Amino acid sequence: MKNISKFTLLMMLMTLAISFIACKDDGNIIVKSENQCEHSGFISKDETWSASCVHILKDRVIVKEGATLTIEPGTIIKGEAGTGANASVLVIARGAQLNAQGTPSNPIVFTSIADEVTSVQTPGTNLDATKAKGFWGGLIILGNAPISPKTGTTEQIEGIPADVAEGNYGGTDVTDNSGTITYVSIRFGGTLIGEGNEINGLTLGGVGSGTTINHIEVVGNVDDGIEFFGGSVNVNDAIVLYQGDDAFDVDQAYSGTLDNFIYIAGADSDHGLEIDGPEGSENAGGSFTFKNGSLMGNAAASEFTDFRSKAQGVVENCYFFGFNEKADVELDDNASSTNFTNGTLLLSGNSFNSTAWSLDSEGEPDGGTSTWTDIKDIFADKSDSGDATAADTKFAADGNTLVTSTTNGADKSEFIGWTLADAEGLLSNF
Repeated sequence: MKNISKFTLLMMLMTLAISFIACKDDGNIIVKSENQCEHSGFISKDETWSASCVHILKDRVIVKEGATLTIEPGTIIKGEAGTGANASVLVIARGAQLNAQGTPSNPIVFTSIADEVTSVQTPGTNLDATKAKGFWGGLIILGNAPISPKTGTTEQIEGIPADVAEGNYGGTDVTDNSGTITYVSIRFGGTLIGEGNEINGLTLGGVGSGTTINHIEVVGNVDDGIEFFGGSVNVNDAIVLYQGDDAFDVDQAYSGTLDNFIYIAGADSDHGLEIDGPEGSENAGGSFTFKNGSLMGNAAASEFTDFRSKAQGVVENCYFFGFNEKADVELDDNASSTNFTNGTLLLSGNSFNSTAWSLDSEGEPDGGTSTWTDIKDIFADKSDSGDATAADTKFAADGNTLVTSTTNGADKSEFIGWTLADAEGLLSNF
């Protein structure tokens, strides 16, 4: 063997240290190579993820109470597939914070390890945004704001095993602060972790109004795009496209406001809006507001909105278009019907394009169109106790109308330049 001088050996070790650094801190493993950082386990003290490398979620990564995770503008985070409860997901636990402040020119992108994207300014070309789903988990943010679960005042978030204490959410602090999340695109998530149990693109469990969330995009998630489990956080400028279930979902008496939002239906999408009310007696008065939304269906899409389980809140100044002739606004239970009658659930000033995709005798799209002539034709009180005729009349009286062109809805300029939707040319209809 050739002799190696001490100086040469030292230089070799220094080079190795520069090209590869591995450390383990409180269960969170970070591996850095020239352009890749890998993460797994818990983050228990403040940490920053730099845009200088691609960050890989090896499995479940949880930011624990008292810690802040900062993600620099222009950072790409990729989740590995994982299996079951070990699917890759980033969880911000109660009492922790996420400081992810992208910009219009340098958004933050969460995506799959399978996505060949290398720049936040240029989409990857190997995954079809209309079909790619379920490649990793998603982003879960949990807080101490009030929720209304079936019992008590707290709950375990779906997607996180019951024995993981950091999956608990809810409390009494309406103004709780889980951080600042802006200009963030979340793509191709929703891994199935159990029968009927998938992770949403963005899950907000008991998140308080002290949290800042705006300019959020969710693309191609298996389950819902954005789901609110109680809480009081306000969300502005959100876009969901090609999700497998509902675009925007409300549960457990969410009491915040969603303002300026867009939905683009995929071939297997369900509702544009699915709204549930309180599950228990706690925080039973929580009431949400959704306003200034534009929701685009397709020939297979037959659901505008669905109100269930004591739904209560306001949907106003939204524009629905591109759905098929079976599409409707549904009241699905007696309590939601009662809430609609007494104004606890208010649908006001919404417009629906009168042209719909037509269906054949077997309920399949036939390539043609049909026209609604009466706003009452798209409203359905399916409860056992409601007065359907009176409900139809109230729906029209509250300023909901049929139109032939856009009269209200979202300001699409907030989504130009930083979203995958814009890069794919999908905003031209808005």
